[in-house]
Amino acid sequence: MKYAYLALTALLLSTTSCKKLVEPKVYSYLTDANAFLTLSDAKAAVNGVYSRLKQPSGRSDAWMYYAGFQVTISDLTTDIGHASSGGDVGLMSDCQWTGNNTYLAFAWQHQYKLVTDANRALFHIPTMTTITDAQKNQFEAELKFLRALGYIDLTDAFGPVVLVTDQTVAQNNLTPNYEAQLPVTPVADINKLIISDLEFAAQNLPQNYLNNAIYSTNDIGRATKGAAMSLLCKLYMREHEWQKALDLTTEIMKLGYGLYPTYAGLFAEKNKWCQENIFSALADPLNDAVEIMNHFGPINNPQVTDRWQYFAVTWYFWNTYAATDDRKQMFYYDYIGTDGLHYVQAPAGQINPPAGFYYMPDVATTKFADPHGSTTYYDGHVFPILRYADILMCRAEALNELNGPTTEAIGLINQVKDRSHATELGAAATFSKDALRDAILQERGWEFFFECKRRQDLIRMGKYESVVNTYLTAVGKTPTIKLATDKYFSYPQAQIDMNPKISNNDRRH
Repeated sequence: MKYAYLALTALLLSTTSCKKLVEPKVYSYLTDANAFLTLSDAKAAVNGVYSRLKQPSGRSDAWMYYAGFQVTISDLTTDIGHASSGGDVGLMSDCQWTGNNTYLAFAWQHQYKLVTDANRALFHIPTMTTITDAQKNQFEAELKFLRALGYIDLTDAFGPVVLVTDQTVAQNNLTPNYEAQLPVTPVADINKLIISDLEFAAQNLPQNYLNNAIYSTNDIGRATKGAAMSLLCKLYMREHEWQKALDLTTEIMKLGYGLYPTYAGLFAEKNKWCQENIFSALADPLNDAVEIMNHFGPINNPQVTDRWQYFAVTWYFWNTYAATDDRKQMFYYDYIGTDGLHYVQAPAGQINPPAGFYYMPDVATTKFADPHGSTTYYDGHVFPILRYADILMCRAEALNELNGPTTEAIGLINQVKDRSHATELGAAATFSKDALRDAILQERGWEFFFECKRRQDLIRMGKYESVVNTYLTAVGKTPTIKLATDKYFSYPQAQIDMNPKISNNDRRH
């Protein structure tokens, strides 16, 4: 049995002023026998799983799960994201990854931490005798939603992975084998668990937490019925189960969600929750701050100071916005820096800036570096995981895949466009199915940049190889994407070394 100790270790000064290390004094410890006794214990276990969405990398970075590793693998490996800092993140940005890349290892590690913590709690909570069945159903539903989220992220990134569940925890408790080498499970079989988890969650989670009998406050960051249905919709979209996805959007649209009036206001740091949020990772600068602004903020900017522009958008992508689109203004594309230089995009064909100018290699976004937000090192930016605009766009895509262009599909897309004063799409009759699919893909890029969706969108629509290689060629990089080997990332080499049943034979090495 493993123990987690809460201990006080003291260093004493002897009469000769020498430091002497004494034995730690153990005040309490947690075991399987005393960790899940009370309602507070159960709540703490569930809250601990949510906390995985904001885990540090292990290298002193207070990144959120999504605003760090997921952005790296989902956006930087496409035509949208860019990193000019070099190293492993630069290799991801140039689509030059291998199984030794740090960010693939981090993604695998933290996705599995989310799954594993959910599994442990799912094993223990049903056996508790001090909480009611209603409380158990609530906690199990939240945990199954979070486990499903972890497995969707794992299978999006790596495809077939090792399947572990609460039953694995039970088996290890009976006959521990921590060195077991397990084979990967096909995605179709993992999908069965995800669907089962999300159907249970949708049936047992409330629509919101107002006047909730289990949680005493309106816990807006918790999983809800709408969140479970939306995540299941995303799974069906990935698997091209268009009718099932469409049916779910019909039900989600009855739950009272809506678009926030402005795009900039939606991403303001002070806007912690609104009618568009379905599920987000929340943060507060005073209580559980994150380091998002550091990584996304502009370099040498006089308003958002001392940031790193670690994650930025390609000029190639930024230039696709129409001038009238409000979303084009969500970037630090033209400013006088703290060093007195004029920070701008390089004119076409020019490399060396004239005196007084600095040509930025990429452009930082205000989306996660609000100019009216935190001025401290850590910030309180919210990271959206599921929002209502995505559901509207999913419905439009499913309608198009089932029936071709329709007035309803065009209207849904134009709802999203209108919020940002972007030029509306024309009548349905002016589009073929393929043309509208391309328009949806473009609109999703404009709307959801840096929300961990681009690579998945490109793969779902069969455009990953063509779109990214066109971009790489246009910016003078080697076009390296081959869908046959790059639909899924390389398994981290460290995992292969530990478990020879995992192999990169059918993917990039």
